[in-house]
Amino acid sequence: MANSMMEIVAVVLTLVGLIGAAASTGMPMWRVTAFIGENIIVMETRWEGLWMNCFRQANIRMQCKAYDSLLALPQDLQAARGLMCTALALCGIGILISVVGMQCTSCIVNNDKAKRLVLIVAGTLILMSCICVLIPVSWTGHVIITDFYNPLLIDAQRRELGEALYIGWVASAFLFAGGCIFICCNIQSDEKDSRRVWTRR
Repeated sequence: MANSMMEIVAVVLTLVGLIGAAASTGMPMWRVTAFIGENIIVMETRWEGLWMNCFRQANIRMQCKAYDSLLALPQDLQAARGLMCTALALCGIGILISVVGMQCTSCIVNNDKAKRLVLIVAGTLILMSCICVLIPVSWTGHVIITDFYNPLLIDAQRRELGEALYIGWVASAFLFAGGCIFICCNIQSDEKDSRRVWTRR
């Protein structure tokens, strides 16, 4: 019963992580323009995302435009596109596989060891998706911070961390928690079963 509850908790955490990763992937707010200086009047704000960039002028709604070419993106955002899409695919597959192995489902009958193995595989896929989210988000954050303190860049070239990066970090934490619960609970169960077999012998 305790394992069944932990499996449900893991699925919920993973779903929250998946939603967060999807939101981070779609949001155009990975990099935000930073206007610095007392004499600069902020008339325009710019956002850069994986798929489009947006800008908003004073008293005008936000306007977005998709990138004309993949080559127009900097290297960190190019890599982020691929890694974030990979993360979403791995996480989705991991959730589907986990449903097969959960105790509250009857997809696998009378074979607890197979169910545990399925959940360990699902947890591994979810942890891989966590890494695929964490790498591009942290890489982009590192580039932004490094450029921000680069004395060779003018103020107009400096960017700040966008909301999508924070959502990505939180999503990776949820995915990490979900994957760890799937793996740890089922590895412990396997160890208990092997001890029982040895004591019977």
